[in-house]
Amino acid sequence: MDLSKRCTAEFIGTFWLVFGGCGSAVLAAAFPEVGIGLLGVSFAFGLTVLTMAYAIGHISGCHLNPAVSIGLVAGGRFKIAELAPYIIAQVVGGIAGAGMLYLIASGKADFKLADGFASNGYGEHSPGGYSLLAGFVAEFVLTFMFLLIILGATDKRAPQGFAPIAIGLGLTLIHLIGIPVTNLSVNPARSTGPAIFVMGWAVSQLWLFWLAPILGAAVAGVVYRSVFEVTDAK
Repeated sequence: MDLSKRCTAEFIGTFWLVFGGCGSAVLAAAFPEVGIGLLGVSFAFGLTVLTMAYAIGHISGCHLNPAVSIGLVAGGRFKIAELAPYIIAQVVGGIAGAGMLYLIASGKADFKLADGFASNGYGEHSPGGYSLLAGFVAEFVLTFMFLLIILGATDKRAPQGFAPIAIGLGLTLIHLIGIPVTNLSVNPARSTGPAIFVMGWAVSQLWLFWLAPILGAAVAGVVYRSVFEVTDAK
């Protein structure tokens, strides 16, 4: 399919991931009496990926994440020549999703960006007070495992049609583990969207949520390609 159409799908999908996932954290996580909490937010992120995987997976591959695109390049599943357009579409989609969320959230009288707006952080901005090193390790390892799930679930030897379920539930599990550490990123586009609105500390710490996920994804791509991938016999 035409690259512009695939990038449009990536824009829409990443918009949905940020709007739905971060929206659940900002609007619903601590809502009086019926707040969905950490479990609900984790499922919200997983459901955004699961629903988009079925909606646009056949169009763009449903990466929704610069780290995933880079990991797929490292794994030999995606063309490096198409990497930059995909990343641009994902980041712009993430910012648009955060913008739409801000438009809604700011309609509440006591809304404050100082509350974090679902931004990722470490140290004093970590939900559990975790250090920079802890945040880096968590983001690296969890992105590594996320890419292994993606690469394995979409392998031609895997059962067909179930990849979105495995990937969506995988992202849910990853959030259950990582939200207390960094609010969980494993996705530079997801981190960039809210950070653009919070500014200050969120932007100054944003480098970690690009570096660690990209490294984790790239290593996973190389590992899967070199250890588990099977080349068709000629």
